[in-house]
Amino acid sequence: MHGKGTEWWSGHEPFHIMLNDLSVADIVITDHARSRYESRIHRADGTAGELGAWLWQNLKLGRVKPYLQSKYNAYLIDGDTVVIAEFKRLEGVASLSGNPLHVMYVVSFLGQLSATPQLRDLQNYYSRLRNSRRMKLIKKRRKRK
Repeated sequence: MHGKGTEWWSGHEPFHIMLNDLSVADIVITDHARSRYESRIHRADGTAGELGAWLWQNLKLGRVKPYLQSKYNAYLIDGDTVVIAEFKRLEGVASLSGNPLHVMYVVSFLGQLSATPQLRDLQNYYSRLRNSRRMKLIKKRRKRK
């Protein structure tokens, strides 16, 4: 996914894209994120390369924007798809200007705002998930006793 060489000698496309104040040089998609993408968004069989190319293209075109609550590392693609991503610095590699480069780890696709309006408030969404899991565990514990 990094920049490919162009037709003329010594000419290269930039191999990093700015997202907020980070220089993203590569994208890594976890298996969990790939399965969530297939189940919640795309619903068709696609390869990891197609998903990575789609994400890279969205980064290039500036379609990836940070979500309102930054503590969850959530980003919106095209104002509809919610993605959870983490960034790790590449050691020993820097851009031509000397800025550090980062790898974007796509942890999960939460879904689309148009399909699940609960995602509009991530704090309530996560607290509801946590409470439902806790209640399931409490009920399971009761059955064991």
